[in-house]
Amino acid sequence: MADGAADRGWRSALAYCGRPEHLRRTVRIALVVGAVLTAINQLDVILRGDASTAVWVKCGMNFVTPFIVSNLGLLSGRRSKASAGP
Repeated sequence: MADGAADRGWRSALAYCGRPEHLRRTVRIALVVGAVLTAINQLDVILRGDASTAVWVKCGMNFVTPFIVSNLGLLSGRRSKASAGP
């Protein structure tokens, strides 16, 4: 039974994060932060033409990480509002 509750929790979290108004915000954050991190950490390698597969994976993670973190922030805020009550 605990697995069913956890499944509903994950489904609820994914549905909440997948709302268009939330996706607009989290994708925008991921694009801006990812571009800045990539420029800071990998741009010199890319511009030299020395980018390996590992460098491109790191670049991808520069975008995935802020997307995940911003969604965790959404879920944390939702939980805080729920525990505060009406």
